[in-house]
Amino acid sequence: MTDDLLGRHRAVLPDWLALYYEDPLEITHGEGRHVWDAHGNRYLDFFGGILTTMTAHALPEVTKAVSEQAGRIVHSSTLYLNRPMVELAERVAKLSGIPDARVFFTTSGTEANDTALLLATAYRRSNTILAMRNSYHGRSFSSVGITGNRGWSPTSLSPLQTLYVHGGVRTRGPYAHLSDDDFIAACVDDLVDLLGHTRAPAALIAEPIQGVGGFTSPPDGLYAAFREVLHERGILWIADEVQTGWGRTGEHFWGWQAHGRNGPPDIMTFAKGIGNGMSIGGVVARSEIMNCLDSNSISTFGGTQITMAAGLANLNYLLEHDLQGNSRRVGGLLIERLRAAAAQVPAVREVRGRGLMIGIEITKPGTDEADPQTAAAVLEAAREGGLLIGKGGGHNTSSLRVAPPLSLNVAEAEEGAAILENALRSIQ
Repeated sequence: MTDDLLGRHRAVLPDWLALYYEDPLEITHGEGRHVWDAHGNRYLDFFGGILTTMTAHALPEVTKAVSEQAGRIVHSSTLYLNRPMVELAERVAKLSGIPDARVFFTTSGTEANDTALLLATAYRRSNTILAMRNSYHGRSFSSVGITGNRGWSPTSLSPLQTLYVHGGVRTRGPYAHLSDDDFIAACVDDLVDLLGHTRAPAALIAEPIQGVGGFTSPPDGLYAAFREVLHERGILWIADEVQTGWGRTGEHFWGWQAHGRNGPPDIMTFAKGIGNGMSIGGVVARSEIMNCLDSNSISTFGGTQITMAAGLANLNYLLEHDLQGNSRRVGGLLIERLRAAAAQVPAVREVRGRGLMIGIEITKPGTDEADPQTAAAVLEAAREGGLLIGKGGGHNTSSLRVAPPLSLNVAEAEEGAAILENALRSIQ
């Protein structure tokens, strides 16, 4: 029973391991864009296990690849040649746009960002990192030290000196009133001023769209403008594509491409969606950066055969079915539908995003003050209507996050939008 499982969960797992909903949900199985709970209730899934079930639940092509690989060998570590790992690395290196790219696989986005920080600090011989305010990069000791979101950074102790840059949130802060061009210029001036007061940093790490931060983003071109400043000083640019990669934003395959007039990042991290639920993360970097380490290293579980088989099958499906194009088309319809619905709800401050990565910020009506209780109420009401969504935001977790599998069709988008509209209206 779910009630008994909740008691067992609380008895043996950490108090800080958050659960959604007043009556937490046990998901037992899924298919396509739907999941079922332990009581047999069916839900339209607009969160995909925090953007990990990127393609579809129980996608036959991925299930078959995993099953066939499990019948051969599941794991051998990186001490042995691994054909699926080499094949996926070849595909990712080519898709990344990074010249002479090398790929290292990990088990999560956290570990990928850890590795990127290791590479950048070793290459630059500096432990100073620039990060964005309102950012999130993982739960490890080093990645919480570069997370600019107080709700997800439980300690101020860190092996890194972190300096936070402005610009990740377009509609809040001292530059919110400016035009896009003036906003970018002001943020660049702020960055230049900051660099005048510190030793040369190793890198700037930035999410093209901030995930846990509530799907916030700067104007297109900000990171390209930042890169001009960084490149002059030899500072690396790390693009955290854990949530934005693989076509989710619709307009681009990678989030950095909205800021790409000066070329790709020096280092790129990825995870989540590529495995469609399997534990895959990774780092792509130019060869001289990836090969800068002067000691031995391996990965026990990164790049294991079964996860690589899943990643290859999932990537093939994604490309063959143009899910990036589907994200652009269906996501565009969904965001316009949600904006129309939200216009009638005073508690909605903003509907933002691109592709199938949409944020709905909830505030106290007529103010910019966050309202996490109301956001939680909408989450509950959506579940009652048969829809699962997420939440986030740097302002007391008052943003709703909508990120369905990229195979979402128009009928499902309309169904989900109608449920969410009812949930929003129920809070008035």
